[in-house]
Formats: sequence, C-alpha cells, structure tokens
Amino acid sequence: MRAMRAERFNGYKELKLVDLPKPAVTDGKVLVRITAAGVTPLDHTILSGQFHGSKAPLVLGNEGAGVVEKGDGTEFPAGSRVMFFGAYGAFENGTYSEWLAVRKEDLCLIPDNVEDVNAAGIPVAYLTAQVALTLAGFRAGKTVLAPAIGGSIGNAVTQLARAQGANHAISSTTNHAKAEQAKTLGFNEVIDTSLEKLGDGVRRITGGDGADIVVDGIGGEVLSEALGALAVEGSLTTLGYSASRKTTIDVTNLIVPQASIRGLNMFAQPKAAVAEAWKVIVSLLKSGAIKPIVAKTFPLTEAAAALLYLVEGRPFGRVVLTI
Repeated sequence: MRAMRAERFNGYKELKLVDLPKPAVTDGKVLVRITAAGVTPLDHTILSGQFHGSKAPLVLGNEGAGVVEKGDGTEFPAGSRVMFFGAYGAFENGTYSEWLAVRKEDLCLIPDNVEDVNAAGIPVAYLTAQVALTLAGFRAGKTVLAPAIGGSIGNAVTQLARAQGANHAISSTTNHAKAEQAKTLGFNEVIDTSLEKLGDGVRRITGGDGADIVVDGIGGEVLSEALGALAVEGSLTTLGYSASRKTTIDVTNLIVPQASIRGLNMFAQPKAAVAEAWKVIVSLLKSGAIKPIVAKTFPLTEAAAALLYLVEGRPFGRVVLTI
C-alpha cells in the first residue's frame, strides 16, 4: 500500500512516498480503507523533531476517515463509514496511508449527513474541544473564549460552546481579513486584535465580566493575554503551543479572580471521557448544530505541501489529505 512516511524528523523534505505491506488485523482491531486524513499541527511538530516519544521512520496522521474493510460483524461491520483518533501518527504508523488497522475503541460511525473529507477533520479538534469544555465544567449560560478563529481548536470550541448554550462563544484573530471571513461564516463574537487587545475585547463583549472558560491551543503571549480576560473563578485550559512553548504570566491574573490554569493531553484521557465526548459531537453533527470547515484538500502524495499550507498559510478551517 502507498503511504507518506517521515524517514527522519528533520522537516518537510523527509516525507517520502513508500510502499508498505497492508496491515494485518489482530484482535480488537478492524481494517479501515482510509479515504481522508486530517492534517494537524501535531504532524508538523513531530516532523520537526519537537515532539516527545515519536520514533522515525513513521507514517504521520493521527486522525482520519474511511470505510471498514474487515470488521467485527456487529458494531463496525464491513462497509461502515468511520472516523477516528488515537496514538496513530505519533507512537505508531498513522493515517497518511491507504489502509490502517484501527482499535475498535477509537472508532466512531460517521453520520450520514457528513462527508468523509469533513469527517477526517473532526476527531482531533472536536474531541479535544469537548473534553476541554467538560473538564472545565461548561454548562449553558457560561462564557467561553477560544483564541485563534480559523484554527482547529478555535473553530471547534466556539461551535461546540455555542451549540450547547453558551452565553458568549468568543474567539480572536490578529488578521482583519480573517475576522471579516469569520463573520460571514457565522462567528459573530470575534475580537480583531489588530484593533483592540484581547482582554479589552472580552470585557467589551461580556459587559466587563470576562470569560468563565478559556481553551487555548496557541500558547505564547496569547495564553498570557487570555489569563487577563478571565472572570471571577474562571479557568484556562492550555493544550497547544503553535505560537510558543514559553510565556510570562502576571500571577495576579490568577490570584485576584481566584482563577485556575490546567493542561490537557488528549493521549492521556480515559476512554470513557472520549466516548462521552463522541456522543455529544455526533448528536450535534446530526442536527447540523456544528459543521466542520475544510479550507483545502490535497492528494496523499502532496502531504508535505499540505503541512506547509497549514503551518505557513494559516487557513480558515482544516486541511485534509484525500486518499
């Protein structure tokens, strides 16, 4: 089978098209013919040699969609359309390939109203977003901030919070054109940080109250600024560092409002938490309350170009490989 494999972790040039044996199916797994694979910032982090635990050579891609070729005959029979996320592409070969043996507990049936290309970009962003909201104690009426509209976490958190009754579902961007694009796509509470500071925008939208929950996938100075936008007893969850792994915080932004900060590692989440998140996501997908946004697709052989577009082009929506 064809696969795009990182021969070493030293940049885009290390992604090579290789021919590998079709995976064998063992107990607890089903064979999935991959039709689409999500391209994520984690793929770039691994390819750049900045992620702990990954070992080359490695087929990248830790989320995807496809059709079950050899199933278990009950929950995921042959012919089922499925989407999934797991340790694939990080600690074992992943979805930048034509077939993959996938653990049954990682699979979710794709709703009939969702195309494979859209489904491939759902698992990482929406599972992470829903788990983060749940751990932060989200409920209807809360105000949520997820910086960086257009990015996977910014879009997913904002959509999920709004669909589940948030009082405000706020995001941000440093790009005026992207702020205008967000409005055309229905994201009505986006702070243009080229015009005002993040904290000022949050206070303006919330009448001075601040955000009850911040979910930050950016890191760096954005995290520091987001802390200053927290409401009394608010919380910030940090789960990414595309801007930077390091920042400086003002501890009074935690002390004065009695706020809190926590980290989230999706690879460490209990299976029950992920399964519960899938239930929420699938229900909202079926009703049309949330809709994944795909910015651009690339063929499998152009995986390096897809990653380059994701990281340097900073598109509005997901980048997906079609296979």
